[in-house]
Amino acid sequence: MSITINTNTAAINAAYNLNQSNAMLNQALAELSSGSKIVNPSDDAGGLAVSMRMTATIDETSAANDNVADAQSFLQTQDGSINVASSILTRMAELKTMSSDPTKNAGDIANYNAEFTALQGQLTDLTAGTFNGVSLFATSAPNLAVGISADGTLTQNVTQGDLGAATASVVGTTAAAVSLTSVTLAQITTALTAVATMAATNGAESSGLGFAAQTLSANSTNLQAANSQITDVDVAAESTELAKDNVLVQAGASMLSQANSSSQIALKLLQ
Repeated sequence: MSITINTNTAAINAAYNLNQSNAMLNQALAELSSGSKIVNPSDDAGGLAVSMRMTATIDETSAANDNVADAQSFLQTQDGSINVASSILTRMAELKTMSSDPTKNAGDIANYNAEFTALQGQLTDLTAGTFNGVSLFATSAPNLAVGISADGTLTQNVTQGDLGAATASVVGTTAAAVSLTSVTLAQITTALTAVATMAATNGAESSGLGFAAQTLSANSTNLQAANSQITDVDVAAESTELAKDNVLVQAGASMLSQANSSSQIALKLLQ
């Protein structure tokens, strides 16, 4: 190779290699310090786009899971009211049976009827129950559609039910009052059957939402794992790369220093 003064090819090559090694070292440091393989969009433009879509889906899945949890809370609150209604109707049946005892006097019957009237009021109050401002029981549009998928295309109905209609035969209306004397055990039994059906519907829907929540949780876990493969840095592998790049930078700096001093040979030839 020719000995020149204006162009130091060895130094140019050494500087190029040093710059490359230093860039890789800086990249390794950035990835390890951020924990991400994609520090800049240019690192993996396609992977970044996929990761952004996955992140959005993960957030949507989490929101859907929250909605399902709220719907389950709604059903649990509704179930509490249904259970109370069932207990009230059972007590009404007891009062009706006791009032039929021929050994009871008029005062006893009046006391039973007073309790019966109070229980009617309790049933009426239950029909007006709400959860976060949403009626637990409704007479119109009695279904709430709850999204059970990230994109909202899958839904499950939550039935509000009509507790007022189910218990109308024992509660009565202003125009047609019902008393302990006028009500029959058959009417109370019919009301109990209707309330029991509402309880069964409530339980079935709650069970369905539970499985939907499990599916959403599993989907979220799998999406996060897939996203991690795209974006998260492998610390062990990147630490090895960092050690290698660090050695290359030090070696490159040393070789560049020697390459820069090699032009001194030309001066000695001119002496």
